[in-house]
Amino acid sequence: MSAASSGNASLTPQPGCLYVVATPIGNLADLTERARELLMRVDLVACEDTRTTGVLLKHLGASQELVPYHDHNETAAAENLLSELQAGRSVAIVCDAGTPALSDPGFRIARACRRANVPVVPVPGPSALTATLCAAGLPTNGFFFAGFLPPKSAARIRFLSEYQDFGYTIALYESCHRVAKLAAEIVTVLGPNRVVCIAKEITKLHETFLVGPVGEVNTRLQRLSQKGEFVVLIAPASFSL
Repeated sequence: MSAASSGNASLTPQPGCLYVVATPIGNLADLTERARELLMRVDLVACEDTRTTGVLLKHLGASQELVPYHDHNETAAAENLLSELQAGRSVAIVCDAGTPALSDPGFRIARACRRANVPVVPVPGPSALTATLCAAGLPTNGFFFAGFLPPKSAARIRFLSEYQDFGYTIALYESCHRVAKLAAEIVTVLGPNRVVCIAKEITKLHETFLVGPVGEVNTRLQRLSQKGEFVVLIAPASFSL
């Protein structure tokens, strides 16, 4: 059995194997048994914020070595982690919440491992993207995930104009600082009747899904606390609830 296939089957980390581990997006009970076991047994955990991941490991009763791996050091950190993997150490990569590499760091180390023929094993679990898609009631036969749009309004408007006739659901992440502006821009570019879903606090106590014509959703959004990060889904123009 190869290292890659062994890593897929076992709860015991394999030497020289990278594990891409999904962590909870709010509710700690969503951590899978497999993720829990691997995080407690790997040699290294690469993470966006050692404080955030340290809280998770403390919750698990684990004390693994933590290595920073974030947007500002990803290129150099990927090279260092690859060296650790090639020396036979097992490594888990996590982000602050959800699945690494989906608008979070992770792509560069996965690419480096594939180039070097180092096994990469996904450990699937929570994802704000898939959680929103499955609960929103918008079409999911196909979708385009565009991550975070640019911060400048003109660039976001160009994106909405370019994809206004796209035939599948568009999925976006947005911060609390710009979600209201994005909702208003969707009204302006796509019209108040375009169906959207704006979700916040997914899996948490105050989980909220706003679904309907964007003109109405935008009005409801103004009444909400806009703390945290949001997932925004835009349905095709032909779709109605």
